[in-house]
Amino acid sequence: MKATTRPATATARPAPADPGVRHALRRLITLLALTPLLVLLAARAPGLIRAPLLLGYGFLVLAGTTAMLFIAYVHYEDPAEGTLRRRPRNAAGFPALPAHPRVSFLLAVKDEEDRIEACVRSMVVDDHPDTQVIVVDDASTDRTPAILRALAAELPVRVVRLDTNVGKKRALVRAAALADGAVLAFTDSDCVLAPDALSRCVAALVAHPELGAVGGHARALNADDTLLTRVQDVWYEGQFRIGKAAEAVFGAVTCISGPLAVFRRDAVYNYLPAWADDRFLGRDFRFATDRQLTGYVLGQRRLGRRLKERHADSPFVTAADHPELPWRTGYVRSATVHTTVPARLRPFLRQQVRWKKSFIRNIFFTGTFIWRCGPGAAVLYYGHVLWVLVAPVMAVRHLVWAPLTGAAVLTLLYLAGILLKGAVWGAAFRLDHPGSTRWRYRPLMSLLSATLLSWLLAWSLLTIRRGVWSRSAT
Repeated sequence: MKATTRPATATARPAPADPGVRHALRRLITLLALTPLLVLLAARAPGLIRAPLLLGYGFLVLAGTTAMLFIAYVHYEDPAEGTLRRRPRNAAGFPALPAHPRVSFLLAVKDEEDRIEACVRSMVVDDHPDTQVIVVDDASTDRTPAILRALAAELPVRVVRLDTNVGKKRALVRAAALADGAVLAFTDSDCVLAPDALSRCVAALVAHPELGAVGGHARALNADDTLLTRVQDVWYEGQFRIGKAAEAVFGAVTCISGPLAVFRRDAVYNYLPAWADDRFLGRDFRFATDRQLTGYVLGQRRLGRRLKERHADSPFVTAADHPELPWRTGYVRSATVHTTVPARLRPFLRQQVRWKKSFIRNIFFTGTFIWRCGPGAAVLYYGHVLWVLVAPVMAVRHLVWAPLTGAAVLTLLYLAGILLKGAVWGAAFRLDHPGSTRWRYRPLMSLLSATLLSWLLAWSLLTIRRGVWSRSAT
């Protein structure tokens, strides 16, 4: 993917509008676009008094979606493209990074012979001027080791071969032990980055010292393969463009996602042994949950000292004891990364189970302190948790109980509400991509989520002690 440049023209461009004027116009346009939803909510509100249990869930979901859209489109700003308007009062108290900090770009890989070369080449091509690339091969059994040896002979890449599989988290921590950058960046082995993706994330950290970590914007690399990949591509767009953008407004993106996760070294380095040795329900939690690593940045003022004392003998703690600061986390929409998504249903369901296990584990970590990050961050986080927990109950009620008791009309209303919500997200996609027709796939994702994926929460909880690293998308 090449960055494009616009040709110079002789015609002078008009001066950009005042930021305050642009913000007011954005607010007005967003309110106009959301007017149909606001009217629908107003019409439904009186019915809540008569039937709160029947109408309450749908009303809250639609109200939450409307609020997220408003926050994301009115208040989100890309931290790589200018100084943010909303910054903490103590922003000047955070240590500044140099203008061009050294970056250690880290990758763990296992059995990725079909995709690893494209991933590594995109890491090296990035235009950040001072980048150290370290790849850890976690005991691959296919042609991955041979491909990595050939790449190391050609490119400035350090390859570390592990003879015993240790899991993704521990493999990445092995890489971090060799890293000397002031910034630690991570990607996944099935991803391909835009040439300026890393440099944009680094620019955001440099310009905003209060940001301890930022993530990029992910889309599907194999979007054209199947109907399922097209559905996921549109879904990814909304999850990042709206979901993470809304969280970023409050400085609390709770999951700096693996396709492109960029951390300040002093914000995360001391907590890498805690991440590697994370335990849940009395057992080693092997999943390399991005949410957990993000939680160490957001919650270290409350939990950091205890975690460092627990791993006081680790070189990650003894090398440098970084102060626990009230870091914020952000989202860089202009930093694009494409990731391979599952093309068939079975791998897709396995992926969703892994994600739900990480979600469950994270409730008992980030959920204990996110309220300290402010009311906006708390409402978004706990609201999402509540929605995920209630979704399977609503599925049973409307898809099983209602038909069995002769209340099939409830099932139809439930499905209509799901499609309406998907259509709203699809309309947002079309607004951002006016030339694309893929917006029509978004209602399918809402339907899939409500009728199938919501049931996976119980299965994920029952099997949460199982941990297998498998990134197969086929």
